[in-house]
Amino acid sequence: MSRISVPTTAPLPSSLRVNPSSTTVTKILSRLSRASLISVALDWLDEDNLSLATPYLRPDQDDNEEEDDGDFYPPASSPEELREEYLSLQNRKGSKRDVLDRITTGDWRHGVSLYQLAIADLQYLYDHPTSQKWSAYNIVPLKAPREDDDGEVQPLEADKTSLTIPRFHPSLFLKSLQAQILPDIKAHYNLDRHKTLPLLILRIFVIDSPYNTPLSLSSNGNMDTGSKTILIAFPDGSPNIFISKPTSTGPTGASESKSLGALLAEGIPKALSLPRQRVTLQSTSLTTRNLEGLLDRRGATRGNAAGGGWSIYADEKVKESPLSTVLPSPPLSDAAEEEEQGNGDKKRRERPTVEERVNKRAKLVAQARFGDTARVGDGKGVERVDLVMEDPFEIGGDDDADRMDIEGEDDGEEAFRPNVRLTFHGNHVFAGIRQLVECGVIDGEKMPGWMTGEEGVTIGAVRNGRIRGHKGFGL
Repeated sequence: MSRISVPTTAPLPSSLRVNPSSTTVTKILSRLSRASLISVALDWLDEDNLSLATPYLRPDQDDNEEEDDGDFYPPASSPEELREEYLSLQNRKGSKRDVLDRITTGDWRHGVSLYQLAIADLQYLYDHPTSQKWSAYNIVPLKAPREDDDGEVQPLEADKTSLTIPRFHPSLFLKSLQAQILPDIKAHYNLDRHKTLPLLILRIFVIDSPYNTPLSLSSNGNMDTGSKTILIAFPDGSPNIFISKPTSTGPTGASESKSLGALLAEGIPKALSLPRQRVTLQSTSLTTRNLEGLLDRRGATRGNAAGGGWSIYADEKVKESPLSTVLPSPPLSDAAEEEEQGNGDKKRRERPTVEERVNKRAKLVAQARFGDTARVGDGKGVERVDLVMEDPFEIGGDDDADRMDIEGEDDGEEAFRPNVRLTFHGNHVFAGIRQLVECGVIDGEKMPGWMTGEEGVTIGAVRNGRIRGHKGFGL
């Protein structure tokens, strides 16, 4: 009797195996290095993971030894023996192709489970931290509904003044999130603790199928044509979450990726909500490939609201305060004194040149405007900043024309607002701006504050010299 696949609302089980010749399996494993492939295989063979990553082993009653002699990768008799084999591969040289072929055509020839693919996919993230594009969202509680003067119930509004962090229980969250998934798609969930950063990563693998059987993952099904992966990072003790841009194995349009992102943007707050404690997600207008930089700006540290020159107060070890009665030592003064003492009495009596005074002044201004942030090599840079300039430009010679009030609206006079968009692009945008200030290319004293990165946004509009994040978000 042929097997019957019945639609179900259950998620894809972690033990479900995928054909090793599948395009998805080949893509995930082939982008790992040889060392990472061996490390992943050893993780699969760990005792805690062995139930979901069982390798192909030699049967106990093996009467067909001649068949094993013709096998290019003879099966091992036990997981311990196979573990020793991969440990030996670490100690000798070889090609990545040999290790990949051994996994797909030898030790896991009967199939690679979804759990194994999740471990391999996250290993690539650890090897290449900038491989994903992340967007930060703020978890904001919703105010209780209230009635206006006419007795009508007002819609729920976000309580931006609340500092409440919703409790996160992984199993309950996944159960609630699964209830938000559409019935015509199936998802596999895998939670993993980041190896170096204080956050929890949820990997969601989605296929366009109402079934959760091996047939739905076959090469003739939807595995290689409609599968998509999205990552969600939960920082420790922070009211923010980071969501990656959906990636797919097959040709999918931008609308499909956006629809998946919109589905999760609606499902995540519902999964985090509790009875009478509903929350919503608000975009922070902060997008970057640097997960460490994102965690520095939207994590549980004191630096998430102290960017630019305010970063000197983010360090708990530094006791300096603007209210202190004792003036702190000027920046660069200690280094300057050491340099003078090492140059001898003759150089100490020499007066610095105009160029030296200008360079020192520029460095002092950069230190005051950027503080301890925006340094090359700090690992916290953003690679792209997109801005729209909404400042009006005066036309004509009347000094009273085009005056703007505090709210940034014109007073009825004619105002010229050209459509100007600025894009800063590089490995570390704000570190590059800091270097330009130190070199005197940019006037650090007249430079607006948003050029230091102190607002903590990468997408926004500038009006009257102040930046406002996309959809109104900003510090």
